[in-house]
Amino acid sequence: MPKKFTVIDEAFTCAVCKAEVPVLGYTSRDHCNACLCSLHVDNNPGDRGNECKGVLRPVGLELNKKGRQILYKCDLCGISKKNITADDDNEDLIVKLSAKNIYEI
Repeated sequence: MPKKFTVIDEAFTCAVCKAEVPVLGYTSRDHCNACLCSLHVDNNPGDRGNECKGVLRPVGLELNKKGRQILYKCDLCGISKKNITADDDNEDLIVKLSAKNIYEI
């Protein structure tokens, strides 16, 4: 069964840094553009069906045919996930992630 993608592009207040995160406008917003953190709320993108609700913290960066993807690890359950970077992401943090841990595939 293929993964489903539910488009949800809503403004929100970041649970980690409290930044007001605006609508992205061209695809789903799935992480804070200020601190790059996300919440572990989805089983499939946008479904909001995961009960964990832990903080997904950025731990690295991967370059692949999809572009730059932030690598995350959940504070609660330890799962690893990836999200594509957004145009308005904090570029200083992206650079720090790339210097810390980068994979090219």
